[in-house]
Amino acid sequence: MADYRPPLRDVEFVLDHVADLAALCELPAYSHLDPDTVKGVLEENARFVAEVIAPLNRVGDVETSVFDPATNSVRTPTGFADAYARYVDAGWGGVPFPDAYDGGGFPWTVGIAMQEFISSANMAFSMAPLLTQGAIDLLMHHGSEEQKEIFLKRMVTGEWTGTMNLTEPQAGSDVGAVRTKAVPAGDGSYRITGTKIYISFGEHDMADNIIHLVLARTPDAPPGTKGISCFIVPKFLVGDDGSLGARNDVSCVSIEHKMGIKASPTCVMSYGENDGAIGYLIGEENHGMRYMFTMMNNARLSVGLEGLALAERSYQDALQYAQERRQGRAPGATGTEMSLIIDLPDVRRMLLTMKAIIDALRAIIYVNAEALDLANHHPDPEVRQRSQDLVELLIPISKGFGTDMGIEATSLAIQIYGGMGYIEESGVPQHFRDARITAIYEGTNGIQAMDLVGRKLPMRGGAIVGSFLADVAALDARLAAAGTGFEVIRTQLAAAHGVVTDTVAWLTEHGLADVRNALAGATPFLRMFGLLTGGRYLAEAALAAQADLDAGVGDAEYLQARITVARFYAANLLPAVAGLAPAVAAGFDDLYAIDAETLAG
Repeated sequence: MADYRPPLRDVEFVLDHVADLAALCELPAYSHLDPDTVKGVLEENARFVAEVIAPLNRVGDVETSVFDPATNSVRTPTGFADAYARYVDAGWGGVPFPDAYDGGGFPWTVGIAMQEFISSANMAFSMAPLLTQGAIDLLMHHGSEEQKEIFLKRMVTGEWTGTMNLTEPQAGSDVGAVRTKAVPAGDGSYRITGTKIYISFGEHDMADNIIHLVLARTPDAPPGTKGISCFIVPKFLVGDDGSLGARNDVSCVSIEHKMGIKASPTCVMSYGENDGAIGYLIGEENHGMRYMFTMMNNARLSVGLEGLALAERSYQDALQYAQERRQGRAPGATGTEMSLIIDLPDVRRMLLTMKAIIDALRAIIYVNAEALDLANHHPDPEVRQRSQDLVELLIPISKGFGTDMGIEATSLAIQIYGGMGYIEESGVPQHFRDARITAIYEGTNGIQAMDLVGRKLPMRGGAIVGSFLADVAALDARLAAAGTGFEVIRTQLAAAHGVVTDTVAWLTEHGLADVRNALAGATPFLRMFGLLTGGRYLAEAALAAQADLDAGVGDAEYLQARITVARFYAANLLPAVAGLAPAVAAGFDDLYAIDAETLAG
């Protein structure tokens, strides 16, 4: 298993040439920054993560977090609490948040790059700051000034962690079915009673306090999602001066035994077993789902990033193994020694597939993050709106396509290892096991696909997806002018663009006739659109690399490799778009042609 090496050069290339870091630094909100300062921070963060967080990845998987039923407490693996304390002392958690709350005032795009490093280094560990970021985001937008003053600063610094309490045993992804109750106490607070499940870092030993954001129903609330409110329920009550008081009536009653991210305690939380947990309403009653969706885009982007991060980590391991393992004879090999497996064509194919997936996902996710920054901070309202439109379109791609491809890449790493890939001590099975959850939480990938075809394609009468497809088509002239080496990128991107354009038209027509047509083809369509989106941004990156080569700027060997990977993606991954089109247009009839009893045999 290789030591983790944060891919700084690849990250900086995407920040410079695909997402526009220099333009972000020119926005009024970030005028105190410049690209060199940002890159200096990223270099230091990368060093910290590689030295402090990454070595605990295997430790966490072996030891796991442990629940003590006698005290309802959770002990994290050896070294986690100390590493988290160093993380807090260094101020890393607050970098992408406003300085008004003791943050660093950096763009969210920079925070995403830092999230990539920590998620690659140790995904289970990264869950604590990731969930805290989601809670911070919600409170920043909807909390009262008093709530922000009491809770936000210590969450931004990381002294206190945060959780999101949505799911209940009977609800699953159907948040509208939650039953947790919130009864006014007469003093401005509420008494919360109920059970929540799958709460990451709902209990742990790494921070002094845990701030739970809990969805619950007040008396006489309307049914479904319209009757959900959101509450702050701290583990320890907090005084007006921020001091910790008595333990609240909230406890972890068990943790799940999982196939992956074993060091991240996934808790069953009980609220109000005695007198009721004290909670504080965020905003207005019955607006909880709207508030929750404020942070949903960021949360889903972060989960998509986990697919990228685990693909990168497994690629590094597989690449090192392929450079050390000898087996068989490569074509043209001389002498008597067995060949390194990296010289075998099929191993090269798998490594390049992983690399192409990684480069495509990094481009998609960083562009998505840049659009979030522009939507929130650009002074021109038209640019803000266009950027928000792009955010909405790309989020299901970042999350759904990102995690699907992350799972495929981690599986390829196991295949490259061969028999050793099936052995836990090699380290690569952990990456696959950790990746598998990413397609499930923060909205399953089926939900992402339904969101894409049901909500995003029809937005603005189809103008948003139409604009995106027009941008892809506009690349054709630039690719034609680039000449030798770009022919296959041009040909395959144009072919994929034509298929996706036709498929969007089919979904629009037949989905309106019967929504089941659209929903039946949603998942293969998400894959199609994701492949095209990756092809678009890899083509843009390749054109930028060629421009640097023409100008004599940068490392020529590295830049040429960027073009080669984009060409490999176009020749080997983009053709799948055409193969998926019949599945999208198959309709729903066969899905319901066999009844449940017949399916059961």
